[in-house]
Amino acid sequence: MTVAKPPVVTSAQWEAELADLAALEESVAAQLEGLAAARKRMPMVRVERDYRFEGPDGDVSLLELFEGRTQLILYRFFFEEGVGGWPDAGCVGCSSWADGVADLGLLHARDITFAMASPASQPQLRAYAERMGWTDLPWYTIGSDSFTEDFGATDWFALNVFLRDGDEVYRTYYLQNGPMVSAIGSVTSLASLTPYGGQIEGEDVPDGWPQAPMSYWMRRHDEFHEPAPSARG
Repeated sequence: MTVAKPPVVTSAQWEAELADLAALEESVAAQLEGLAAARKRMPMVRVERDYRFEGPDGDVSLLELFEGRTQLILYRFFFEEGVGGWPDAGCVGCSSWADGVADLGLLHARDITFAMASPASQPQLRAYAERMGWTDLPWYTIGSDSFTEDFGATDWFALNVFLRDGDEVYRTYYLQNGPMVSAIGSVTSLASLTPYGGQIEGEDVPDGWPQAPMSYWMRRHDEFHEPAPSARG
């Protein structure tokens, strides 16, 4: 069997094709920037129920999943009875996605906590995390039966985004679209899901949104020693 390859063209033809593709990329980038701006303008709804989870140190609330930060991205990971690999492994699609999650230090510097939640027990989650090399990803056992249904993950994965105002928790965004989720994982793409976004000056944001110059963000993940703009209030 012969593996197909791109056609061979002249340098001039290749440059012309590249110019067309660059124009398309600029158009798509503008649409993505518009999408990120629209997310920042989403309203929010107060979370009324007391959802419980089990972590390595025992029972915790949804509020505690924030780890003191203002924003939380929570990935509902399918690891439960009925999923291929049970009881030793989670969903292959969820696993492939989790492999691409960015360095958490850069998210934490932006006042964002990322965590995963599944019905599987803590021993199962820890064993699978060790196998997959995810020991840095917070992973909780869902302790409230209604959580999955209430947050739109009955039949499929889901990314839910929350904002904390003191001890009050609000839901700000929800994403389950497969092609869109497959492009999420980098620091920039995860931050774009949150109400405050990248917090970079020049982003299209509502009045009063916290931002800092690009120069503030251009550092290594272990060199952020002051709070993000959203955490300074």
